[in-house]
Amino acid sequence: SDVAGTFSSPVSTLTKALLTLTCASVTYGTATVLKGMRNTVYFNKRIRNNLSNFAPTIGVVMGSLVARWARLVHGGSVALPSLSIPSTFATTSGRPWLVPLMDLPMWARWASFLPAIMATVLLFLDQNITVRVVNNPSYKMEKGRRKGNVLDGMHQDMLIISILTAATSIVGLPWLVAATVRSISHVRALSIFDKEGNVEGTREQRMTGLSIHCLIGCCVLFNGPRNLLTQVPLPVLMGLFMYLGTSALPGNEMFERIKGLIKDPTVAKKEKWAGVPKKITTIFTLIQIACLGAMIWVKGSPIGVLFPVIIALLAPLRFGLEKSGVVKKEYMDILDSDD
Repeated sequence: SDVAGTFSSPVSTLTKALLTLTCASVTYGTATVLKGMRNTVYFNKRIRNNLSNFAPTIGVVMGSLVARWARLVHGGSVALPSLSIPSTFATTSGRPWLVPLMDLPMWARWASFLPAIMATVLLFLDQNITVRVVNNPSYKMEKGRRKGNVLDGMHQDMLIISILTAATSIVGLPWLVAATVRSISHVRALSIFDKEGNVEGTREQRMTGLSIHCLIGCCVLFNGPRNLLTQVPLPVLMGLFMYLGTSALPGNEMFERIKGLIKDPTVAKKEKWAGVPKKITTIFTLIQIACLGAMIWVKGSPIGVLFPVIIALLAPLRFGLEKSGVVKKEYMDILDSDD
């Protein structure tokens, strides 16, 4: 699961390490190049848009073909690890599908209250953070902005997620997550661009989301799709995840402010926070970086279970910066604006 780690792993050879790096790079490079085809002059508009929309899929295919070619030419000595998927749809331990909740002793039922609260905070924030990013005004969507409609967009999504979370808890299946990076890639693929590459609007519909999850269901229930997925090498997925992560960065205000730390303000493009003193913007950005580093450290540490607590503390920290005068309210409103 770590490209760099394959070079130092005692169970890996240099050949495998180089092939791992090559497959991940081919996947990432192909997806990145094709994603940018939308703003080029090559081919016609329809072909450019299709290549851009299906860039990750084409990248996965290309990376998998490289791994397949290497195995055919050099044999099993360069075979890369691939996805491990159970051959049948069943519980891992063979337990009954319904979790016997009533078998828990009374003390355990009461003790589960605290971790349940933490999990609730994590799921709620995960969903709402993703919703805020996906429903950015720059995408010019109407969903979630119809006044007085309690079942419009965000409220309806949260209701459905609550029901699904309760159902998966009863049968012991993984909880639904917001999939922030994938959701951003999805809404960008549905965006309508003008000739200059600016967003004119978004095709708001549920068919692609429904189709995606139907295909995921097929991979769970049927042998054919499962066997196909087992042919995808893990290094290819590493390249795909890297692409998804980097493709979500442009337009992210924190990322733009981090780049602004080393930009020449005399020639750089004026951002919406240009009216905030440079010192305040720098302090705010450095605090954000520190918070990000703390979350990454906690998530990978033995106390990773406290990760939801760290996320929940971000809101009090934000208001604390404002109340203490470190960042004045008028500056905070600009730095933390929805627009």
